[in-house]
Amino acid sequence: MSNSKQHQAPSQETQDEAMKIARATQKTGQTKEQTKLIAQGVQKGIELYKKQQKSKARERDKLKKKQTKSSNKSEATQEETSITSHIEYKQHWLPWALLFASWGGFAFYLLR
Repeated sequence: MSNSKQHQAPSQETQDEAMKIARATQKTGQTKEQTKLIAQGVQKGIELYKKQQKSKARERDKLKKKQTKSSNKSEATQEETSITSHIEYKQHWLPWALLFASWGGFAFYLLR
């Protein structure tokens, strides 16, 4: 068991993409060796980006899983509390009084 990470060979797709980018940015008089070095740098950048995206995706999945577990727990406790508690909605009398007053005023206006 070694503690060092194994270096995986980059995929052919990554190598091709890096070479395309290196050729697109190639300057006049640049040698093939220089272009290969640029392609290697781009390839390392792509690999690093992919690693970061995988890491972020794993973190999002962990967070989603954690939220799912906590929401399942909260739903269970919420069902228990909703059964035991009785919510009574009480409306204030002022909006109804204003509504009837406005209807009365409108009726008075029409009949006058």
